[in-house]
Amino acid sequence: MSRVHTPVTEELAAYIRQVTLREPEALRRLREETEEHPQASMQTSPEQGQFLHLMALISGARKTLEVGVFMGYSSTWVALALPPGGTVVACDRSAEYTARARETWREAGVEDRIDLRLGPALGTLDALIADGQSGAFDFAFIDADKSNYENYYERALVLLRKGGVILVDNVLWHGDVVNADDHRQDTEAIRRFNRKLHADQRIMLTMATMGDGLTLACKL
Repeated sequence: MSRVHTPVTEELAAYIRQVTLREPEALRRLREETEEHPQASMQTSPEQGQFLHLMALISGARKTLEVGVFMGYSSTWVALALPPGGTVVACDRSAEYTARARETWREAGVEDRIDLRLGPALGTLDALIADGQSGAFDFAFIDADKSNYENYYERALVLLRKGGVILVDNVLWHGDVVNADDHRQDTEAIRRFNRKLHADQRIMLTMATMGDGLTLACKL
């Protein structure tokens, strides 16, 4: 046991990946291709993707939600954890990026588990609630525009069953959450979101410090 965090150097990060990562070939190809993309920072790290897979599996998830698809890396990891008949309702605005996601879903054999909803995610989430799907979801992953994190979270909490889990990426915002000189809109949004969840008695809360910080909230 230790009361302090072990600093993760590049060498140690490479070792962690070497001894833990079991990345399917379709996802490896997508990740390597996306490393050269101008928006590569939007993609979930492989360690986080595998963590999402594990959390979906051990929570027994059948119906899941994703806000922010990009090229389909994280949604594929989650879909691979679902049983036959399981579904990822995937929300994104970009037909261009999700076209590449469809290729990965198909290659990984999970295309039939993805229900892609193109358009503003808040509208999709509100439509799901209006359709009577409150409490119908087991698992949710939020990784989209930071200014709407609170709004996505509130809707996901309505859609989640008791005992369901919400995971939220980028909650450390590359360390800028503790930079007193950073008052950018996204930075302030992340700070507000983190404070909100810390005070929210509707959930159990923890944070995994892998990648850019990954919050886990279990609905009580």
